[in-house]
Amino acid sequence: MKFLKHLNFLETGGKRVQRFSVFSYKELKAATHGFRSSNIIGEGGFGSVYKGRLQDGSFVAVKVLSVEVESMGGEREFISEIAALSNIRHENLVTLRGFCVDGTKRLLVYDYMENNCLSQTFLGEEQNRSKFRWELRREISKGIAKGLSYLHEEVNPHVVHRDIKASNIVLDQNFTPKIADFGLSRLFSNNISHVTTRVAGTLGYLSPEYAISGHLTRKSDVYSFGVLLIEIVSGCPVIAFDIERGEHFLVNKAWEMYNSGKLLELVDPVLNGEFCGDEAVRFLKIGLLCVQEIASLRPKMSAVIKMLSSANYTELEDINITQPGILDDLRDVKIGQKQSPHSFFSSAVAIARKCWYKVYISHTQSWPTLFEKI
Repeated sequence: MKFLKHLNFLETGGKRVQRFSVFSYKELKAATHGFRSSNIIGEGGFGSVYKGRLQDGSFVAVKVLSVEVESMGGEREFISEIAALSNIRHENLVTLRGFCVDGTKRLLVYDYMENNCLSQTFLGEEQNRSKFRWELRREISKGIAKGLSYLHEEVNPHVVHRDIKASNIVLDQNFTPKIADFGLSRLFSNNISHVTTRVAGTLGYLSPEYAISGHLTRKSDVYSFGVLLIEIVSGCPVIAFDIERGEHFLVNKAWEMYNSGKLLELVDPVLNGEFCGDEAVRFLKIGLLCVQEIASLRPKMSAVIKMLSSANYTELEDINITQPGILDDLRDVKIGQKQSPHSFFSSAVAIARKCWYKVYISHTQSWPTLFEKI
């Protein structure tokens, strides 16, 4: 744990300043009432998150990571999270308050977010989406973009999150969005444009070129943001499934409606027309720019912020938006067996096993337990 000690101290003015608090397991167990199930406020790929109250009366979110001894699963994510958050502070990033190492136990402590996460509070059921007025969708989208731009362009080493999705955007008491869960993140120094790594992320938000090759760049996060932006504006699930049509992808749907000049029809109907149509269509076009198949054509996040904030609703009319990287392209991943052209379901399972990523089907009620642990 020498690595943790190095990360946890900052040299300033000739003095060593501790970045994070180091909590005892006993302290966090008491804060969460023995990690009582009723205190669970979230579930992640490597453990549960509990609401807790420290002795000073402040509320925190405590992530208890499940460490797998053989694969080191959970341990890597613990180190990645601390490494990514050790030197960054931004309004749109979650704040890590401290950690706990006790034998094989690994816990992370964050500021408590009163309004949980985007997927639970505002997406999914119509009842949730009806509270998600246009002004709030706009500000949350811009906040997420600002957080990503900071990670990609302002800090050194740069941070690639690798798992941008609705459930990893938490909301404070004022509904300020904060990017959370840096367990899969990777750090990039200035002279590195990409890394090749094991594929990790969430099906539906995962950029195809990364899923196929393991070639990770900041544009992989840009793709995920584009999917999330389209999801926020439309209120539609990223991947939907029904018996008659099978799997269908939101990116596909947005591209088809763009080509037929019907993007306005994709805006969430629960808004009942209480939004600026030109602005909503512009947001959807920005989402499509971010998911273009050729990664180099995707804009930087700083450019995305400018487009989202512009009052000129016609500025994108002359921009050529090319075909998106459709998630259906994951069938091209070489998994060493002949695939049925009808079964993306089977393909997704095989791909997940080969590439080790946790597959989560957003808002799809019929598959979650099968996909959560593969």
